[in-house]
Amino acid sequence: MGKLKQKGKAGAATNYINRNQALRKLQVSLADFRRLCILKGIYPREPKNKKKANKGSTAPTTFYYKKDIQYLAHEPVLQKFREHKIFLRKLNKALGKREFSTAKNLEKNRPIYTLDHILKERYPTFTDALRDLDDALCMLFLFSTFPATNRIKLETVTNCQRLCVEFQHYIIHTRSLRKVFLSIKGIYYQAEIKGQTINWLVPYQFSQQVPDDVDFRIMLTFLEFYQTLLGFVNFKLYTDVNLVYPPKLDSAKDEGAAGLGALIIETTNNFTGLSTSCDNENKDESNNTNNEEDRKVESEKRLKTLSKKLAIIKDQVEPTLEIQLDTTEKSETTNNGEIMDEFMEQTRNSQDISSKIYTYHDLQTVSVALTEFENLFSNCIFYLSREVPRYSLEFIIRTFGGQVGWDETCGIGSPFNENDDRITHHIVDRPTLSHRFLHRLYIQPQWVYDCINIRKLLKTEPYQPGKTLPPHLSPFVEHKEGDYVPDKNEFEGDIEEMEVTNEKGVKEDSDEDEDEDE
Repeated sequence: MGKLKQKGKAGAATNYINRNQALRKLQVSLADFRRLCILKGIYPREPKNKKKANKGSTAPTTFYYKKDIQYLAHEPVLQKFREHKIFLRKLNKALGKREFSTAKNLEKNRPIYTLDHILKERYPTFTDALRDLDDALCMLFLFSTFPATNRIKLETVTNCQRLCVEFQHYIIHTRSLRKVFLSIKGIYYQAEIKGQTINWLVPYQFSQQVPDDVDFRIMLTFLEFYQTLLGFVNFKLYTDVNLVYPPKLDSAKDEGAAGLGALIIETTNNFTGLSTSCDNENKDESNNTNNEEDRKVESEKRLKTLSKKLAIIKDQVEPTLEIQLDTTEKSETTNNGEIMDEFMEQTRNSQDISSKIYTYHDLQTVSVALTEFENLFSNCIFYLSREVPRYSLEFIIRTFGGQVGWDETCGIGSPFNENDDRITHHIVDRPTLSHRFLHRLYIQPQWVYDCINIRKLLKTEPYQPGKTLPPHLSPFVEHKEGDYVPDKNEFEGDIEEMEVTNEKGVKEDSDEDEDEDE
């Protein structure tokens, strides 16, 4: 017979450890312990039998896995926390003795830690990082709207704004946006990146008041980790599509509130700035005639990278759209398609599984539909009035291939002004207008969002200024029987109809001009 197990030597009593025991084991304060647990992704556990885990006591306690605490004991960041405490003690001592030169030297040698190794531990693959990106984006977009205070540093707000704009530029470049919804809390976005669905919330750009009853120490710890996470994700996403990371910042446009236009997006082979770089090289070559060998080497390098530059031009369309089929629809098919249809008819007679079998024609149809959806606004040129949310409309319009301009009072960098004849849609959010252009359509901002959710260009009559807007339904809700669902066909339109109306408006303008001349 084996020895009898002693009480508290096996089972839940040895698998769990309470928080006070963990603090004594790690020799850290409660604030540092919380900070370390947030960075490492360790959270409290709930044992099946609290009494056994607490060795007979029924007092309310917080438990952790004992292996997790042993895992924290070997963390390099923990040693940096201890070094930081020593640094603060030495700095306060030097300031107390008025030894300012010593204090400056200590400040220069402040201990700094990185979270790179923690990211690799928590996210072994890039797909794991994308799956956990929702909370990071929500947190970063939230802090990007905060003002700098004594609790939130200006560097933190600026870094959050930079990371968010970089992520938005990737969405624009790859056209990965799928859904948008305006809610009371803010604007919800959904994008598909490498097969992963990512949702995030962006608050409206109002003047934010920082609350006093919120513990920002915990939130800033999460923010510190999320900044590192999104920085790594942006770097990976940019390099996968041959973009330079980090993108260059135009300080003049940034100071002028240019928004997304403040960043200069370039390819890794500098394809966008190839003409300017060639002109500069020609000037240098004319001035320096003695560097012929160097010029030959540079020309050979450009020839070697020519194939890569040509590959960048090709459109990259990833057919990741969910397949929604209508088996009753009749369409023209090729010989291979007819054979597949005959095979499907045989399967219908044998087994009722026709809804689960898709032909190559169906997949090709879905791919074409996705391409058309990604270029929804490719034939539209928008102009934004002062009262509409430019930061959101510019992002979604450019994502779906449209061109957008805005008033000079909203920021510099607009590609065209209000009097441009190319403008097809003028977005306003006021009941009456003092002046109208006859060759363009005037709409309210909700039209853009509804077109994206329905995946078609809608009729503009229900969205004209001053009219009561149709209901703005959430695209994230799955409707059940009995739910109110407005008829989408009532508001659907075609690009051809809109082009006809534009041509009529142009003809009317020309007729008026002729009458005035007469």
